[in-house]
Amino acid sequence: MPQEPKERRNWTDTELDLIVADYFLMLQDEAIGRPYNKAEHNRLLRGHIDRSEGSIEFKHQNISAVLLKLGLPRIAGYLPAANYQQAIIAAIDRYLSLHPMALHPERAIDGLAERQALFVGNPPPLLPATQPKTNIERLVRKFNPVERDFRNRKLGRDGEELVFHYERQRLKQLDRPDLVKKIRWISEELGDGAGYDILSFDAQGRERLLEVKTTVGADVTPFYITRNELSLASERPEAFRLCRVFDFSAHPRMFELTPPLEKLVHLSPLNYEASFS
Repeated sequence: MPQEPKERRNWTDTELDLIVADYFLMLQDEAIGRPYNKAEHNRLLRGHIDRSEGSIEFKHQNISAVLLKLGLPRIAGYLPAANYQQAIIAAIDRYLSLHPMALHPERAIDGLAERQALFVGNPPPLLPATQPKTNIERLVRKFNPVERDFRNRKLGRDGEELVFHYERQRLKQLDRPDLVKKIRWISEELGDGAGYDILSFDAQGRERLLEVKTTVGADVTPFYITRNELSLASERPEAFRLCRVFDFSAHPRMFELTPPLEKLVHLSPLNYEASFS
């Protein structure tokens, strides 16, 4: 695990606010495809912050680690360094509280950048469940990435649209124009409730019931799954596929989860139904 270069004093709130703002400035440039130079940003920061180049770079890595927990995009060149201090968490809290638009980077690219093709890869491995650190837990609760993505209907619809067109293109490449005509965007036509969003097919014409979950965050960002969706996954495991679209605002990618889902993700009950009979 990388260690922060030794410094003679703790970082001040002013210094941390400057470096957090600088990070989000680079992140915005990256989202809209505007070139920027990380080394130049580092040099300019050193003109305002009496810190070494390595110390500033390490703080950028700390910011990446916190944004990963918040389900937000991070700068690819700054790998997450998770041994961050409470002070950087507080600085990110201050920035996001003052700039709530940063919680929705997908809006920054509307009309500015053409949506890229969808890359499909493998799902992340299932790791042992861990207890979150208390110093980050409050921040995650405040800017809940799972709730944010769940309530962002435009993000959800845009993700479904991306998968819908991907499925059409996939079947065209398989030389099945007959099946392309049969693909249906169920949630758009009938609304939620079917337990899946898109009806598609494999090369042999067998149904694929696709439930799409979209995030601006990384592949490991948690997501909600409903009881209805879980029931359908159990009833139709041969057809149900959970399509996880991630990194939506920058480089949209996707992986599929095939039932049984409990072998691929940790499922935690969050709500209970209260009744009188």
